[in-house]
Amino acid sequence: MHFTSETRLDGDLLEREFTLDGVPGILWTPATASEPTPLILLGHPGGVGRMYPRLLGRARSAARSGFATATIELPWAGDRPGSPAARQVRAELIDVLDSGAPVTDDLVDRLILPLVEAAVPEWIATIDALLALPEIGGPVAHSGGAIAIATRLARIEPRVVAAGMFAGSYVPRSILAEAPQVTIPLHVLLQWDDEGNDRRMALDLFDAFGSAEKTLQANMGGHTGVPAFAGEDAGRFFERHLR
Repeated sequence: MHFTSETRLDGDLLEREFTLDGVPGILWTPATASEPTPLILLGHPGGVGRMYPRLLGRARSAARSGFATATIELPWAGDRPGSPAARQVRAELIDVLDSGAPVTDDLVDRLILPLVEAAVPEWIATIDALLALPEIGGPVAHSGGAIAIATRLARIEPRVVAAGMFAGSYVPRSILAEAPQVTIPLHVLLQWDDEGNDRRMALDLFDAFGSAEKTLQANMGGHTGVPAFAGEDAGRFFERHLR
């Protein structure tokens, strides 16, 4: 892990940009922390620069609870090299949505599964590198981003002890089949009128998770209409499981 910049924000949050095997990322830590802190991995839909204001807001909220946060850029997003195959399938998805035709399982597989296969090992490498820092002590949680990535990471990475998931992206059938093996505490947010989300699939995924503790918070509104109190509820979830 190579840190490329360091900025103290408002005196209470330390922001450091880094690269890890060519993957750019950002680490935020409470500037006043006196002992190693738990870590929350901040997922997002791609484009760290575009998402930065929202990511920073989430990092500030976590820091107030004494948690470090980190994010990395998704494969083929932001300034990372693109993928002709990914561009093609995204164009196909736009055409299907514009036509009003149903999104097929084959299209979802080609859209999501390559991203999961590429992104999850990068998240695991990031956990390895961050937990090696003296200021990061664990435990680790995951928050937001593509729910298929979060599901796979929660299934295979034992250091992730809790996950806050956003049911706002497509879910391949093979990821749905993995869900019963996810047993960590979950807090799943669903926007009931999300125009880009298959509500039935989101409910089926929640039902399939094998966790003894899992909460579904459903709010009216579209993809970007998440109420502020939903973030506060997620914060309390992380406080319960990272302390």
